[in-house]
Amino acid sequence: MSSEATKKSSLVSHSDSTDTQSTTDFGFIPIPRHLRYDPATPFHFGIPLNIAFGFASTFIVANLYYCQPLLIQLSLSFNVSYSEVSRIPTLIQAGYATGLVLISPLGDLLRRRQLILCIVIISTCLTIGLAVTNSLVVFETLSFLVGVVTVTPQILIPLAADLAPEKRRASAIAVVLSGLLFGILIARVLAGVIAEFRSWRVVYYFAIGVQTLVLVGCYLMLPDYPSKNTGLTYWNILWTMGKFAVTEPILIQACLINMGSSACFSNFWVTLTFLLGGPPYNYSTLLIGLFGLVGMAGVAMGPVVGHAIDRLVPWYASLFSILMLLLFQTVQVVGGGINVAAVVIAILGLDVFRQMLQVSLTTAIFGISTSARARINAVSILSIFIGQVMGTSVGTHIFVNFGWRAAASFSMGLYGWLLFVLLMRGPHCKRFTWFGYEGGREARKTVVDERKRLEEEEENSSSSSEEKHPSTENEIGNDGVSSIGDEEKGNRQNNAAPSVQESHAGVQEKS
Repeated sequence: MSSEATKKSSLVSHSDSTDTQSTTDFGFIPIPRHLRYDPATPFHFGIPLNIAFGFASTFIVANLYYCQPLLIQLSLSFNVSYSEVSRIPTLIQAGYATGLVLISPLGDLLRRRQLILCIVIISTCLTIGLAVTNSLVVFETLSFLVGVVTVTPQILIPLAADLAPEKRRASAIAVVLSGLLFGILIARVLAGVIAEFRSWRVVYYFAIGVQTLVLVGCYLMLPDYPSKNTGLTYWNILWTMGKFAVTEPILIQACLINMGSSACFSNFWVTLTFLLGGPPYNYSTLLIGLFGLVGMAGVAMGPVVGHAIDRLVPWYASLFSILMLLLFQTVQVVGGGINVAAVVIAILGLDVFRQMLQVSLTTAIFGISTSARARINAVSILSIFIGQVMGTSVGTHIFVNFGWRAAASFSMGLYGWLLFVLLMRGPHCKRFTWFGYEGGREARKTVVDERKRLEEEEENSSSSSEEKHPSTENEIGNDGVSSIGDEEKGNRQNNAAPSVQESHAGVQEKS
């Protein structure tokens, strides 16, 4: 059975038998016929839909960052102090953290097409309020609520992993993640440029327009699939998300690495403003903002990065990424405050390989459970969020008190910590192995997948043989060899069943 067929059949197996085709969204809006769920003809996840996922991620996540260059204009418009408007970015980030915990796990419980349409509609309506209000309290309240529902990318990333063929899963994740990172970088640039020539309200009118475009695109392009866990409740989803966070070694390892890498990322970009604004550079705010375009060039390498990861065991892609991050951070430590060329080189390298690291880790943790990818992703993104807060606060404190080289050295130390955490657990460890190495050191994904396939075939074959010809071990009983109980026999029958079904399917295909 091909990986494509296996992926599609797994999607069907996660859905309840009674939860099949739905013809309407929310019970009254018709779903385009070609997007309706049909288990007989699974939807094809092609490059156009993948790009659409990336576009949606860009202009939804941008909602979190539009306000940052507008704080001076907001203080003048609402006639309040800078300290009062400085609460706005904090509130919107607090809302985002709330949405990560309470809304993004719903991707494992609800039909994701309807969930995405719903939160994009709510986000667009709340942005209308931001554009027209004259009250700071209302603006702050709406900012928090916008943060809560700005989790569409965190539903799209697990959905892309579910829909994409196994051989290009990392590439699909990389495209959506590139869109998300584009949104983080481009939001500040767009808001700053628009507000330079127009009112701050025009920034939010623009946000309304692009979110409406995303909404229309989702309605016309987003396929409908049944819920993956119809037997679970919302509280079960939250409980199991917390359980994953403390019982899955590979997820904990990935969260620790993501936390450190995002702290380095935030530290670099926040302190870069101070570095370029002071001696020896003394650049203007506009010129400093243009360095974000260099970062976008690095993000644009995302699909190439994903294509490379598709050919490697994710652990090796993570190892290579961390080594490259150490190399480019060394450039920043040595020459960041001496020559602007060192800054440009560091921006390109750190953005490319930080993205490669995140994609490889995401690919690895999504292998834990196909039916729990939204919850697993929520835990991972929450660790990234915590890292960003840590990197911003600690990095700023170090820069102000000890200078740019100390701040860069702090990131260097964190990258060394990431390497240590990764090396504590090898590339082929079993699911619940916490430390050490096992299963060899093969780096090529195709070789490892073929080895697993042969092992599964051998296991199924031996199980079938034992069912037909019971071993004498079963009769030994108390002579030092454990007897096989009814439960184990039942498990063997269940393990053998898929291979029998596949063989029947193969005969039918040949006929």
